[in-house]
Amino acid sequence: MKAAIAGGTGFIGKELTAELIQNGYDVYILTRNTDNKKERDHIHYVKWLSDDAKPEHELHDIDVFINLAGESLSSGRWTEKRKKRILDSRITSTREIIRIMTSLPQKPDVLINASAIGIYPISDTETFKETSNALGQGFLTHTVNLWEEEAIQADKAGIRTVLTRFGIILGTEDGALPRMAMPYKLFAGGKIGTGRQWMSWVHVNDVVRAIRFAGEYESLQGPVNVTAPNPVCMNDLGKTLAKVLGRPHWLFIPAPALRAGLGEMSTLILDGQKVMPEKLLQSGFQFNYPLIRGALDDLYKGSVDK
Repeated sequence: MKAAIAGGTGFIGKELTAELIQNGYDVYILTRNTDNKKERDHIHYVKWLSDDAKPEHELHDIDVFINLAGESLSSGRWTEKRKKRILDSRITSTREIIRIMTSLPQKPDVLINASAIGIYPISDTETFKETSNALGQGFLTHTVNLWEEEAIQADKAGIRTVLTRFGIILGTEDGALPRMAMPYKLFAGGKIGTGRQWMSWVHVNDVVRAIRFAGEYESLQGPVNVTAPNPVCMNDLGKTLAKVLGRPHWLFIPAPALRAGLGEMSTLILDGQKVMPEKLLQSGFQFNYPLIRGALDDLYKGSVDK
């Protein structure tokens, strides 16, 4: 099997590359700069998104395209300039993926395009599944909606398309968890905002396994929620993290303080949705980490200072 990954050098991309190689794939990573990339067994680098790039000439007989490309949502305050980069990076990469796939003499079997549960409305009471038609408001929903509209063009070209709507991905190398854990490591962790906001989380190992599963399970298509089957409220997540790290959960960070400090980006912490992975469960996918305690225990096992 051959897989092409856009965003293959990022947080999820690195884990996914390892997962695919372990399961017999050859991986072609799309990158703007191949000069400092050293090819290894089963890993190849293909230049794209530059004037002299012709990636379609190097991507023959690819079975699955996976698009994880896009500027990080949590890399800085959401100024108007940054919001434009966040949106444009996703639209540009997705359009180029579509162009490459449709120009190939043999189209891939499937496109797996990253997406996010931010498309759903903010709610402390509702539960959202893939069949939920309600859309949220604000920048996140706007971005995800336009992103998915671009990706679905692959489906119109006859390529099975899966829109993996990621929840809060937990890993120790990057993403939200190291930022959440830092206050606890400094003995300054505690309730954030009301604490009642839902955190639809997922262990990074289950994310990459779900991506591979979506590529191989031919009946999966359209939106697929990639979240653990047991979401938790923010305060419960914080209490569990405190126990795993052996730290207190005692301070209170009021919502106005976070909004003042982070601006619009504070929605990633203060607001949430209860999202269920109905399609994955119905398709027989087995989560390695269905419960938050087990996920955090695994991620911090063997940590010297926890």
